Amino acid sequence: MPAGEVHPFVSVLLVACSAVVAGARSFAAIGQWARSAPQAALARLGARTVSVFGVRLAPSMATIGRFIDQVCPGDLADLLECAPVGADTLAVDGQERPRSAPWRHSGRASARGDHRHRDDRHQLRVPAKTNEITCFTALLAPYDLTGVVVTADALHTQRDLARFLVEDKKAHYAFTVKGNQKGLHHQLRALPWTKASAKFPDRTKGHGRLETQVVQALTVSGLGMDFPHAAQVAKITRHRTNSKRTRETVYGITDLTSRQASPERLATIARSQWTIENRLHFVRDTTFAEDASEIRTEHGPKNMATLRSFAINLLRAAGHTNVAAALREMSYEPFRRPLDLLGIN
Repeated sequence: MPAGEVHPFVSVLLVACSAVVAGARSFAAIGQWARSAPQAALARLGARTVSVFGVRLAPSMATIGRFIDQVCPGDLADLLECAPVGADTLAVDGQERPRSAPWRHSGRASARGDHRHRDDRHQLRVPAKTNEITCFTALLAPYDLTGVVVTADALHTQRDLARFLVEDKKAHYAFTVKGNQKGLHHQLRALPWTKASAKFPDRTKGHGRLETQVVQALTVSGLGMDFPHAAQVAKITRHRTNSKRTRETVYGITDLTSRQASPERLATIARSQWTIENRLHFVRDTTFAEDASEIRTEHGPKNMATLRSFAINLLRAAGHTNVAAALREMSYEPFRRPLDLLGIN
């Protein structure tokens, strides 16, 4: 784009959103979608005019790339309603990515509200060898998390992170405890679980699998737990029946008191950690080939993840249960259907 020619911010944003809803996975694909858009679509998107005849000019791939690279991730998440404001639970997980992926380690976060509002919210990828505590705090620092329950996998079960959430963010935590925290894990295993009177059985069925989850809870008082602000501990026993029968036992620790979180609520919180991986991250990895993405500069990875999450939420809100099939449907009329879905007149 020649110097001095400026495309409207909202127009570039709508172009990016529409292209991703149509199935675009990269800056080049978004740029190609914009370049191929007819005048009628560009007019609906508010693209700038370049002559007295009202000819519309689409933003170039370079312009779109700069926009996605440089826009503040928190602001973009807010604009697309992908920030964890007002959520009941915010789930964070970290995992190793395949060796071929340009970003081998990711920290991710997705917010979930109550059972009536199940949009998946926000994600951040973190380069390999990044300090986990720095990653976690940088991810959550921009948001008001007052009263939000932040749940995290065993990778993030750290004392400093518990203090950060409770003392700095005025939030709550519900952490998973596994073998990487040997001392804490051993202490939890040794607790008198047979005396736990607070229990909740939970059974779900789907995809040919039956899962039974039993949650037991104990208050920390008198148990000698050495973890900041801890109020309750939980033992979660899962039985899964599919082609074979398996059993798994995991432990959890939280600052939520027994009045704030019954075993039933703890079961819901524990399930949310599993749900974000299967509901959002798996879809982004498989449908949008996120693991293979070569977008890696500045805020590009974070903002592309937000755009993908926004597209998934939009399609699900429209009643689509299969995101891959929905993207194919959008692609049949790529310059009308995504704009209709976005409500652009």
